[in-house]
Amino acid sequence: MVTTTAPSSTARRSRYRWRVVDIVVAAVLGVAAGLVFLAWNLGYQVPGSFLQAALPGLQGLVNGVWLFAGVLGGIIIRKPGAALFTEVVAAVVSALVGNVWGGFLTIEAGIVQGLGAEIVLALFLYSRWTPTVAVLAGAAAGLFNGVNDLVLWYAGADVPFGVVYVLSSVLSGAVIAGLLSWLLARAIARTGALSRFASGRESTARV
Repeated sequence: MVTTTAPSSTARRSRYRWRVVDIVVAAVLGVAAGLVFLAWNLGYQVPGSFLQAALPGLQGLVNGVWLFAGVLGGIIIRKPGAALFTEVVAAVVSALVGNVWGGFLTIEAGIVQGLGAEIVLALFLYSRWTPTVAVLAGAAAGLFNGVNDLVLWYAGADVPFGVVYVLSSVLSGAVIAGLLSWLLARAIARTGALSRFASGRESTARV
């Protein structure tokens, strides 16, 4: 009995253990996502204003761009903590360069958003990497983001606004941070850049 269970236990520990390459790639993904955040920190205002004018709270639809780093890092690295790590690195990059929300609150938002995605991946034991799981991780990041924003930035907002804002953030997270991140991960894998990762080998094996 010992000889049959030990290899499985060893393989599981090895699958969860971070390698140097995991840290490096997760950091690179986080920095690249942080640069996207910087651009969106300026670009979101136009669509956000139109959405808010159409229906107060609907501006939550722009939030997905700030949520994709965690989901992308999680489904590429496939290790516990990858989603949180990547999202926080992206938030730190955004905070260091500067934005209207301040450094501390930007990093706090990154932690909250990353936790949303991380919890979903953990619930699937870091072993399922389907589009559905990615969408759920993005939706959870959107949920955490929406609630966090209501507490910090929209305190005192009425119930209709809060419901619309959170639901919009969840939808944006599901589509942009979830589904699009899954498609992006597959596209990157097809280039061969992820050959040292299970996510890369799995994708190229299907081709």
